[in-house]
Amino acid sequence: MTFQRALWPTAVFLLLLIAIHLLAVFTGGPMLRLGIYPLDPTYLSGIFTAPLIHASWEHLAANSLPVLLLGTALRLGYPNSWKWVVPAIWISSGFAVWIFARQSSHIGASGLTHGLMFFIFVAGILRRDKASSALAMIVFFMYGGMVMSILPRDADVSFEFHLFGALAGVILSFIFRNYDPKPPRKHYDWEDEDDEESDRSSHHPENPHPLGRLASRQIPQLHFTACHPQQRQAQQRHRSQIKNRRRLTRCA
Repeated sequence: MTFQRALWPTAVFLLLLIAIHLLAVFTGGPMLRLGIYPLDPTYLSGIFTAPLIHASWEHLAANSLPVLLLGTALRLGYPNSWKWVVPAIWISSGFAVWIFARQSSHIGASGLTHGLMFFIFVAGILRRDKASSALAMIVFFMYGGMVMSILPRDADVSFEFHLFGALAGVILSFIFRNYDPKPPRKHYDWEDEDDEESDRSSHHPENPHPLGRLASRQIPQLHFTACHPQQRQAQQRHRSQIKNRRRLTRCA
């Protein structure tokens, strides 16, 4: 998938968020009723509408760039699983907020962005291919601070949305880690040279085993001949004469 194809759906979604906020500003309608209010059945529909609503332009601006970049990174790195991951993070994080969050109105796309960041980061660790690992490092370098925002720090910030979005992203990364094919491994010419050298060394070893050298040598055979008794006596007389000569030379 090309970068342009990965970019345009997230750009359209971002334009939709801006249009919804403009509509809320100009009409002055109470958009909080579209959020999630925990354990209230009348706000159960907020699971689907809460990520579209923002309290202010600052709130929307804080989520705009992460939505654009993380959404594009997800489509670019995971072209098959993104269409399952995004709805799963959206619905599961909203439902968890509706059950476990504080009694307050929860709105914003920050739960979605946290889920995307944690999915891309953990999936890159699990897959271990170069493309996924590089994408995980880039995403963590840009938005690694989301690890701290899943903890309660500000009473006006829904850390529950951050937390459950991050948990959904981690769980989905285990489920969909092998859903997308890994990029083909590049083959270089120098690898063929290494293979040829290894084959050559295996057929013609430069340093064969010592036992192989010993086995290849021809051990000389020793021939023993039996001596006749008369020859043996002659050899003994010859040796005694040599000894006597040596004694005489020493005495002289």
